[in-house]
Amino acid sequence: MNDKTNTKVGDNTRLAHMGNNPRDFHGFVNPPVVHASTVLFPDAHTMATRNQKYTYGTRGTPTSDALAAAMNELEGSAGTIIVPTGLAAVTVPMLAFLSAGDHVLIVDSVYHPTRYFADTMLARLGVEVTYYDPHLGADITSVMQSNTKVVLTEAPGSGTFEMQDIPAIVEAAHKGGAIVMMDNTWATPLFFRPLDHGVDISIQAATKYPGGHSDILLGTVSANEACWEQLLDTHGALGMCAAPDDVYQVLRGLRTMGVRLERHQKSALTLARWLEGQKGVARVLHPGLESHPGHEIWKRDFTGASGLFSIVLDGGGEKEAHAFLDALQYFGLGYSWGGYESLAVHVQLNDRTVAHAPKEGPVMRLQIGLEDVEDLQADLARALEAVNAL
Repeated sequence: MNDKTNTKVGDNTRLAHMGNNPRDFHGFVNPPVVHASTVLFPDAHTMATRNQKYTYGTRGTPTSDALAAAMNELEGSAGTIIVPTGLAAVTVPMLAFLSAGDHVLIVDSVYHPTRYFADTMLARLGVEVTYYDPHLGADITSVMQSNTKVVLTEAPGSGTFEMQDIPAIVEAAHKGGAIVMMDNTWATPLFFRPLDHGVDISIQAATKYPGGHSDILLGTVSANEACWEQLLDTHGALGMCAAPDDVYQVLRGLRTMGVRLERHQKSALTLARWLEGQKGVARVLHPGLESHPGHEIWKRDFTGASGLFSIVLDGGGEKEAHAFLDALQYFGLGYSWGGYESLAVHVQLNDRTVAHAPKEGPVMRLQIGLEDVEDLQADLARALEAVNAL
């Protein structure tokens, strides 16, 4: 961003200007999309010493560097790697910092594919896995072991939106010699900067709000100074690089992420408050609501909320969940989120071990998109009427 980085400016101003200096590319406001595998060297000595900025496509290009620089500015990180998916953004750092015989603590409300990776790949590689209650906070010391090397957090939790006391977990984990990773996809670094709260590695599924249009898969991993070199080395060893067109699309999406998040947040909170008073809704799981058990932690540490939350239906099971989903017209039935369109899904929670599912009824996760909130409210009203009519 050149010397403008030295000035304290607002989020949307930063998003509009970070990750590229137009003077570097003949004045063009967007960086080039560089498709590269082979990079040529001017002479044998340079080739032997690799003494030039770019050496091979997997080691970075001007396109990936632009997005990494933008993420470093957002995260306050020493370095960022770009990987092909949000799941890879979780698995690569875990592979970087865990070895056979190590122990990892993973919050029990974690994104299910992360759990699957831990229960299969990490277990096969000889890493011991323990899932912990998201409400432990400083009491995480009660489940730490002498060989605990990583604590993986996610706040709020996938599906049921439990908040975690991240600063307390960080302090306890660091005293025990473990590093702390956080999946921060829900908040993005606009609403919560993990590294500012002591987290060592911040993880994002850039598929979601950075991409913003439901057509790109990408992940970013941002590390502090102490963890950066080891993360970068593992990234190179795995050859886990992302395609340049996808990287460019996410960098492009970042330019509007701030204004999109404002809309997502406002609409989601409006609907969450309305849903709290509706027949057929037992609970609304949104940390921005005063009724949420983790609201005070959210208010203390976070500066905003995104467009994803859940409701618990008042009784029933799969039949009621399907009736709710099938009555929706504007909410699509899909597993992702963070895009422009609203989505709904019946959350499956039978994999939990200590953070048990709500008992009142099915949990329905809602991604609130950019549609007019009145239309979304009418759609949800139709869905609740369908359930109440059973």
